[in-house]
Amino acid sequence: MKGKQLSIVSSILMILAAVLIFASLLFPWWKMEFWAPQYPEGLDIIVYPDKLEGDINNINALNHYIGMKNFSEENFPELQYLKFLIAGLALIVLSAAFIRKKSYLYIVLGLFAIGGTLGVWDLKRWLKDFGTNLDPMAPIDMAPFVPPMFGENIVANFTTYSSLQTGSFLVVAAFILLLIPLWKDRRR
Repeated sequence: MKGKQLSIVSSILMILAAVLIFASLLFPWWKMEFWAPQYPEGLDIIVYPDKLEGDINNINALNHYIGMKNFSEENFPELQYLKFLIAGLALIVLSAAFIRKKSYLYIVLGLFAIGGTLGVWDLKRWLKDFGTNLDPMAPIDMAPFVPPMFGENIVANFTTYSSLQTGSFLVVAAFILLLIPLWKDRRR
């Protein structure tokens, strides 16, 4: 039993998972939208594995008034190497498709879970840092706050909404595809 390989169908699922992980690099992973009476069209920050997009300059101009640090790619060093970690994970998943050992797939799933947990922790850490380390000399005195990782929040006259985006959903789909071989080939 120990030497048996996972099925060809399982290998195909793992290849598809690797493709989804690679594809996730092309899409945003997280987004925060901001609405206020003076911005009815809304403002947003869109986070990719290697860059920030959206209304960054407008948001930074507003954040200046409450003493929040600027959002910039320089302030998030993870954006310099995250795409390489994700591509590495995709290559490890692809290697699992050719190795076809259940024990190796367990290791891959463990790495995947650790990476996902660290990613969520890192996002939460940055949100806390940005919301609680406000400049006390800012023009507007505001109590520290932690923007939510997911869902709606109200800060001053702004309503914010944070959500996962396509890249994150592709990675979750890849993880699910990696679980299927464990069930499908459970007797191997």
